[in-house]
Formats: sequence, C-alpha cells, structure tokens
Amino acid sequence: MKRKLLLTAALAAFILLGGCSQNTEQTSKSIELTISAAASLSQALMEIENIYEKQNPDINLHLNFGSSGSLQQQIIQGAPVDLFFSAAKTPFYRLVKEKLILPAYNTNLIGNELALIVPKQSKMPLGNFRDLDSGQIARVAIGIPETVPAGQYSLQVLKGLNIDQKIAEKLIPAKDVRQVLSYVETNNTDAGIVYVTDAKGSDKVKVISLADPALHDPIVYPVGVLKSTPNKKQAIEFYEFLKTKAALQIFKNYGFTILD
Repeated sequence: MKRKLLLTAALAAFILLGGCSQNTEQTSKSIELTISAAASLSQALMEIENIYEKQNPDINLHLNFGSSGSLQQQIIQGAPVDLFFSAAKTPFYRLVKEKLILPAYNTNLIGNELALIVPKQSKMPLGNFRDLDSGQIARVAIGIPETVPAGQYSLQVLKGLNIDQKIAEKLIPAKDVRQVLSYVETNNTDAGIVYVTDAKGSDKVKVISLADPALHDPIVYPVGVLKSTPNKKQAIEFYEFLKTKAALQIFKNYGFTILD
C-alpha cells in the first residue's frame, strides 16, 4: 500500500511539473514589441496600449518615449526597435534614407500645433509669442532644438518673429517636450512652448497663444516599421492598428489632427 501511494505521488508530481513546463512554454511565446515614440505621444499611446494588449493577449507593447532625435540616434546605433513614431519628418526620413524603415509600412499619420503656455495661476503680462521679449519674462522653456522637434519648431517661430536673439539668454533647454511642460507646471519657468496636445493634458498650465503655422514647418508625425524587427508580422499588425478609426479617434481625443 505504501509503495502504491509513493507511485501515485510521483505520478502526480510528474504531471504537475509537465503542466508547469507547458505553461512556461506558452508564456515564453508572448511577443514583446518595442515602440520608440516621441514624448508628446505618451498619453495617447498608453491608452492605445491598454486596448491593443487586451485585444491581443499574446502581444506585450514596450513603449520607449523620448525626443525624436535621441530615439533616431538610438536606432542608428542598433537599438532593438520594432516601430518608430516620430514627432517630425527629419529624424524619421533620415532612417528612411538609410533604408532602415520598411518602404511599404510607413506613413505621415497625425499632426499637431504649437502653443505658448504659462503656469495656471500666472499673472505675467503675456498675451502672445512677441511678448516673450518683455522685461518681465525671465525664463522660457523650449526643447533642445538639435534633438527635440518641438524645440526646432519653437526656434523657427521665434526667428520668424525676429525675437530669437533678443530672448536667447531667457531660453531654458529641455530634453523633450514633456520636460518643458514639467518646468512650467512647477513654476520653474515663466513660460514654455509645447504642443497643444501636451497643454491639453495638463490642468496646471494655461494656453496663452497658438503659433502661426506659417512661422514653422508643418508638424507631422510619421510612423513606420523597422526593417530589423524580428517580429515583422506582429509589428505590421500594430502599425495597421494605429491607422484604424479606433486608434485615430484616441489621437483626436488628445488634440492631434488626423492627416489625410
């Protein structure tokens, strides 16, 4: 009887271990897609991530946010990325030119606007971008123009208004547009220049003025699948999902414009 009980216990343990092994194997089949995206897309993409992963339980989206220029450099240096979502054409099309993006799977998906913001309770006499030249405005946050598209657009606006040199010493560089927003939210600067979508997502700032689109390059967000992705099928499926009505509506809800 004792021997029979031992055999039964051993058999049960074998079955249990087999089941654990099978579950581990099934879990290991879950595919992780790395999405390198402009910081200004963070809120919209995190909402899309929740929806997509519920619809596709075998997919795990890893969202890597930063300035478009920095993300581009990471990709050029060999960072394992499946899909790149840029806030400007220049960093994206450099990758296209170097044949790092799949030709059939890239598009200009959404657009944005540039906004001048101040802290919510600010009493600064600021009515438009030209007023940044006022002696009462001491610190203005913008993205680093060399790597942050929003910073590039900001500098174009300031140059177009012929005040870029006049306020050069007031400009506080930030690593990405989300940091610009943070500087203004925490009253570390008197004002900042961000995308409308960033301002819309914060209850700690207020929009003073929108930039004249004629003063800067069109704000376009291109997205595409990397040639080097080891998960081409899944990356293309997520790319196609970003173009669906459901995903575009989420972008629209956050203030982005939908490009034809």
